Amino acid sequence: MSEDDTGEPLRFPPVPPAPARAPLPLLTAIVPVIGAVLLWRLTGSPYALWFAALGPLVAAASFIDGLRSARRARRTARRAIAREMSRLDREVVRRHDDERARAWRRTPDVATLCTDAAEIWRSVPGRDRSLVVGRGADASALRIEGDPADDDARALRRRARVLEDAPISVGLHSGVAVRGPAALAVPVARALALQICLVHPPGRVRVADGGALASVVPGADDLPHALAGSGSTLRVTDAAAAMDADIPIVVVEPDAPAPPRCAAVLTLESADRGRLDHEGVTRSVRVEAVSVAQSEEIVAALAERARDLGQRIDAPLTIEDLPSGPKRGLAAAVGVGGGEVVVLDLVVDGPHAVIIGMTGTGKSELLTTWVAGMCRGRGVEQITFLLVDFKGGRAFDPLAALPHVTGVLTDLDDAAALRAIESLRAEIRRREQALADVAARDVDEAAGALARLVIVVDEYAALVGAHPELHELFADIAARGRALGMHLILASQRAGGAFRDGVLANAPLRIAFRTADTADSRAVLGTDEAALLSGDPKARGTALMRRAADTEVRRVRVARCTPAALDAIREGAGTRAAVAAWLPPLPARVPLARIARAGHVVLGLVDEPDRQRQPVLELPQGVSGFAVIGAAGSGRTSLLRTVAEQLPAPPLWVPADAEGAWDAIACAVEDQSRSAVLFDDIDAVASRLPPEYAAELVARVERAVREARAHGTLIVLSAARIAGPLSRVVELLPHRAVLSMPTRADHVAAGGEARGFVRDQPAGRGRWSGALVQFAETGPWAPPREPARPPLWVPAAGDDGPGMTGLVTGPGSDLAEMRSRYEQRGVRVMPVEQAAAAGVLSEPVMSASTAASGRVGEPLVVHGSPESWLAQWRPLAAMRERYELVIAAECAAEFRAISGRRELPPYALPSAGRAWHLMPGAPVRRVVLTET
Repeated sequence: MSEDDTGEPLRFPPVPPAPARAPLPLLTAIVPVIGAVLLWRLTGSPYALWFAALGPLVAAASFIDGLRSARRARRTARRAIAREMSRLDREVVRRHDDERARAWRRTPDVATLCTDAAEIWRSVPGRDRSLVVGRGADASALRIEGDPADDDARALRRRARVLEDAPISVGLHSGVAVRGPAALAVPVARALALQICLVHPPGRVRVADGGALASVVPGADDLPHALAGSGSTLRVTDAAAAMDADIPIVVVEPDAPAPPRCAAVLTLESADRGRLDHEGVTRSVRVEAVSVAQSEEIVAALAERARDLGQRIDAPLTIEDLPSGPKRGLAAAVGVGGGEVVVLDLVVDGPHAVIIGMTGTGKSELLTTWVAGMCRGRGVEQITFLLVDFKGGRAFDPLAALPHVTGVLTDLDDAAALRAIESLRAEIRRREQALADVAARDVDEAAGALARLVIVVDEYAALVGAHPELHELFADIAARGRALGMHLILASQRAGGAFRDGVLANAPLRIAFRTADTADSRAVLGTDEAALLSGDPKARGTALMRRAADTEVRRVRVARCTPAALDAIREGAGTRAAVAAWLPPLPARVPLARIARAGHVVLGLVDEPDRQRQPVLELPQGVSGFAVIGAAGSGRTSLLRTVAEQLPAPPLWVPADAEGAWDAIACAVEDQSRSAVLFDDIDAVASRLPPEYAAELVARVERAVREARAHGTLIVLSAARIAGPLSRVVELLPHRAVLSMPTRADHVAAGGEARGFVRDQPAGRGRWSGALVQFAETGPWAPPREPARPPLWVPAAGDDGPGMTGLVTGPGSDLAEMRSRYEQRGVRVMPVEQAAAAGVLSEPVMSASTAASGRVGEPLVVHGSPESWLAQWRPLAAMRERYELVIAAECAAEFRAISGRRELPPYALPSAGRAWHLMPGAPVRRVVLTET
């Protein structure tokens, strides 16, 4: 039979009917007599009359046999009834044992509770309304139907109606007066008080006066019920104070009357026997007493259990000690308050929550436990998380392995954090569209089409402080999150300046740990209590909370989430991972081959988190050019290579050396047929030029940029920073790529927005029209060939007269070495002063002199310093008009005075053997004076 068969009645076996009395067999006795007489008449033999005696004998034998059979049947029936009664007696005993065991499980006493620690504070229907005062006979639910056959059966029926050694209980709030000598009454009252504390957790029962209870229960101040702030009041006290107690237990002297508050009076007759008077019924009970030593052990055990469950402010608590909680909404057990498990439900209590508290008070522990609690028993199809830690710590690292967590963002990667949060704008639009597709008003009506997304931010004030524009985004989520299934849990050290009205108005779930001042406490809870919380390290994890339905704040002890609990949650969630609410970040490298498109110049991948896409960035058709601004190593040259790789014709790549750059720009200005001009490090090249040349270089570049659109030329410039006249050139370009810069100020100066500045970006990462772009890079690339070396100048003989050259040398020239080198080639060398004195530079004199000497057509080099030439102005003028003039690059300051020309000559490197070669009516060209 089942455990719950007590209510099924038993039945007495039916009484068998008495066996019928055996009839007298008259015919059996008469028929043989008649036959014998007839046989005698026929035969005449007297022996035939002997047969007449057989009839009575047979009849007597049959009668005797019937009597014997009846007696045997009665004996068999009695044995069957005895066996059934014995079975019935055993069944009564068994059912009484089961009923007694159930009764003690339902309403245990101290001994039963201490035997099985799992029963302590266990919620059992009916247990919380009863108080066991002893053991005794109680009415049994067992019934025996049928008619008893004898006195034994009637005695069995009486025994079945009474359950011996059953728990005798009274109502918990009835009040019990224990009357008897103190030596007997106090241990009994102690047992009753401890029974209540063992059955009811703190918060359902609280000890109103631990000091008074201590006289009965030693160490009562250590009971967790002594610290409970709510629940029915237990008081072990005198008769007068019992009137104010919800559960009074009063020790009464033997002759003293019981207080009227006590409906049950237990009068002790010996150390273990007593008489209970309750509700007009008096019964004898065997009472339970607890010694002082036993009491101390029980109090210590309860204190230990309370510490394990976190029901005291100085005790740790782990999430394993908490039930998983109901699976409705987003309910999760996060701790214990007043002896009861505290369950937070963002759907019912939210939809959003605000948490404040000083550093080290337990905010991060609450967030970790809360997230883990919501993950318990739920799959990624029901709930996902975005975790943002903006205090530079690693608070959410243990949660990163949970499949429900789509990402953990920190301020250590500010750009990725900002990008992911901005992606939530697109997530809002996606959820709105998903609800519209299924014609649902909110996520509850969507029938599982959308998983709820919980956004948890630790140090929300730091996040919106660094990015004030996010105030609007979080206010939008707070306003529309309930319908869209998006929930916010925002934690901050302070409330002031962090939470704006748009967020607070939609976050009715408020939690406050210890705050630095009362203003923060009032802003979140409406009271000053959070500022009064203890700062003792043992109080870490203690907070005050107010839910939407709460009329007053409630204290909660937050549970700690252990690695073992997270492992269990991860294993129970399966292998499916949550889908992120945003695209992955841009890759650190984008090979050009991956995104190249025929007939187009592609630059890279654009990151558009608010649209959840990463399209390819193409250079607009017909664009005249763009500028690339970035620090060293930011990818400037790589971007120019990317452009050059895709051009239909080889571009003019302006070399990095000053002379080559000057010549290339001059070529670009004069020859407009070039399809593209790429100038890398224009600011560095300009800085290596003298100011006059630098200004002219920038002016020529500006001219080329202005005319680029008209000639269909693409001009791409790169620079480390923009300053001076170069800024005017960059402003003429329609587009700008701003790569990584050293500081925010440099980023803004380069044309970027302040909020777009990110430190330590990968090479090739930058902004294009405000959008974040990872610019493509080419594979192996052949750099532009080195510029051609200027031609070597060699003095030449004339056709009809001496080949004469004026050579202007700079200070420090080795004239002796120069004379020796030229004379070895058959070139005469003459100082300008000597030539002037001899009249060599005068045509008539020169002709006569050369004719007389017979050296017609012999090359002649007249050399001198700038000062020497300027002192001989007539010979200098003749040299300008008739002969070639070579001016060393070291004489750049005197070039105009010596040459008589106003335009700048081609740039020549000083101290590198360079010089300018001038012929009458011809442009200036750069030459090399000596072979190296």
